Amino acid sequence: MKKILLILCIFGIMLVSCIPTICADPAIMISSYTVSPEILMPGDIAALTLTVTNGETTATRTTATVEGSTSTTTTKTIGAFLDNIWIVAAQSGNKQIYATLNYPDVGYLAPASHITMPFKLIADDNISEGLYFLTAHIDVESYQDVIYPIPIKVSNATVDAIATSIPSKISMGGTSDVTITLVNNRENSVDKVMVTPTGDDVGFVPASVFIGSLTAGDSQDIVFSIKPLASGTKNLTFDVNYYNGDNLHNTSLETTVDVVETLDVASIVTSFPSSITKGGSARISIEVYNAKTERITGVLVTPISNATVVPSQYFIGAMDPDDVFSASFDIYADTVDFGTHTIGFIVSFKQGNDYYETPAISKSFQVISGVGTSYQNSGGTSSQSAASSGMPQAPSLTVCISTILIIIIVIVAVVIVFIRWRKRRKAK
Repeated sequence: MKKILLILCIFGIMLVSCIPTICADPAIMISSYTVSPEILMPGDIAALTLTVTNGETTATRTTATVEGSTSTTTTKTIGAFLDNIWIVAAQSGNKQIYATLNYPDVGYLAPASHITMPFKLIADDNISEGLYFLTAHIDVESYQDVIYPIPIKVSNATVDAIATSIPSKISMGGTSDVTITLVNNRENSVDKVMVTPTGDDVGFVPASVFIGSLTAGDSQDIVFSIKPLASGTKNLTFDVNYYNGDNLHNTSLETTVDVVETLDVASIVTSFPSSITKGGSARISIEVYNAKTERITGVLVTPISNATVVPSQYFIGAMDPDDVFSASFDIYADTVDFGTHTIGFIVSFKQGNDYYETPAISKSFQVISGVGTSYQNSGGTSSQSAASSGMPQAPSLTVCISTILIIIIVIVAVVIVFIRWRKRRKAK
């Protein structure tokens, strides 16, 4: 039992010795403090503000003493003169967190009043992360000094940029969207977060994105549209600037993307004549596809040829990602010479606020002699014109009817003659 009591006594003495002295007589104390930013990074500067309070609620204290038959009353002012306030640095090897100021001859602090004392703290570059304890000291004239520990946390955690959606290959035609995600791995908020992309022969929209604050453990997706200016492998960099308190920090994400000549919006010819007779026509069928991951609008297909093509343009409108649209054109060989000719199809479209035009997809056909259908430019309608092409005229409707009537008359005459012949034969 004695051993247990001895252990408890020793523990109590140790506990009391570990409790900081936060007040004296009068009750001078550090009633509160703030640190901004709450958690430092190596090399950061922080603002420490101490609130020093005189905890006495009355201005004076009266005491009475009696010596024999004589009574003496003493009135004492419960204030204090603060000689000095300073901060003892926290050390880690040859690195430290220290304050640049101390305040000598602060002055008199009356009962129930307080003062705030700002300090500038500096964490050395490359200081190890962890928990450090600064010590605030207050020299109180004629009273016990105040000693108060102030914990300061240092963390190497940063704001990271992650490639959420960046294609390995993009097309020269149009723009492609890329998405990066910012993640705040710190235990405190960061402010004034801004992302600025750069790249070789690549344009970005927007040129930068300002997020503002990013709370502890929070994340934010950011989308940029990239417009290639040349083909090949391009380096992309996304620079992230953010502030921990008043301290600027930077991180970046570097990646590459291959810009290729293949089209992600284009036409595919699905039906095409190898030859067309002079003065004749044929139908061409195509399919327009949108292999982009974004919606495009104002899609228009324009045929390019010396021959007459109807319609002269085919308007499709909007196309969602992976949409395929079928279109057909009639081509007439009445205004071109015999031989080989070419027709191309250009697809134009709008993506965002920009207009794009794909290279022409071309096919060749032969104009040959033979029976065909001519296309008249006047009025924009097609008609039969066999006479002008040297073809035999087809029989008209009047000729056909006359021929039928003659045949009927001949048949009737033959029947009448046959009937008369049979009657004469019976009469004999």
